[in-house]
Amino acid sequence: MPSLTEFAGLPVVEFPADGTEEGRIERIRAQGGDPRNPASVAWRLRTSDEPPEEGRGEHVARFLSVVDTEQVGALVLGAWGYPAQEGPEGFLEPLIEHADALPNLRSVFVGDIDFEESELSWISQGDLAPFVAAFPRLEELAVKGAAGMEGELRLHVPSHASLRSLTLETGGLPGRVAREVASSGLPALEHLELWLGVEDYGGDTSPSDLAPVLAGEAFPRLRYLGVRNAERVDEWVPVLAEAPVAKNLEVLDLSLGILTDKGGQALVDRADAFSGLRELDLHHHYLSEGMVERVRAAFTGIGVEVDLSDRLEPEYDETDGEPEYYTAASE
Repeated sequence: MPSLTEFAGLPVVEFPADGTEEGRIERIRAQGGDPRNPASVAWRLRTSDEPPEEGRGEHVARFLSVVDTEQVGALVLGAWGYPAQEGPEGFLEPLIEHADALPNLRSVFVGDIDFEESELSWISQGDLAPFVAAFPRLEELAVKGAAGMEGELRLHVPSHASLRSLTLETGGLPGRVAREVASSGLPALEHLELWLGVEDYGGDTSPSDLAPVLAGEAFPRLRYLGVRNAERVDEWVPVLAEAPVAKNLEVLDLSLGILTDKGGQALVDRADAFSGLRELDLHHHYLSEGMVERVRAAFTGIGVEVDLSDRLEPEYDETDGEPEYYTAASE
């Protein structure tokens, strides 16, 4: 089932995929929504391939006819049939075609799909750049999934003046996608959140793929940088300490990954490089108890709020006794 209950600061209300118009309206109101006041919620569209639900194009058309979409500010796209075998184009193409019916759309989440519908690393995506271009006032885009059996995420946006927040939540982010993002023309971007994942699921993004971002040149207004769910987050710490972008950030988010004492020591040794931060998020980590205290002391001493919650211990392989570490979103 879908996982989001809130998006863009609004409660999520699902637009029913079957039933009469009166029945749909009744079910919408039961969720706390109102087709005549659609700005008060984020609207979720999702279908399956099981009758009596409609196809994606028909579902979008029904949504446009029942809801006063001129007021809609936030959309959530859930499952589109079999997400591991097809991308979201069935939703995206009719939305692009009718972009003029959604003049106030500001926030979009593509892929509100939980593990019962598809594992994170199996969710197929596609080229989202045409969708972004069709909505020049879009301010927030969140995407879950990157490459399934039949679709691979693409996101090179030559120019978009309004996008302020971009989140790519993956079990493995290809370096190609990171390079496409880093070369996009997004002058207003303030929040960039990348879930790098693990190599076994295509996560081969390296610091060189984000060179224009780390240099502080790609997105001059960037204030939040998330290198999350990263298998090799230890290797990112010294690079980030040297990166010019660190001087402009308010929040550095290295959570959900495999941060060990190696990365913790690098943080302690280069704490001054991050002294301009307001917050450092490290939750879900593998630091030893002693290193937790050293990191905490180093950053609280320079006025940086640090989240060191959710400390984990590695598991040990029964065969060779080697420690095993896991990112928060792994399969």
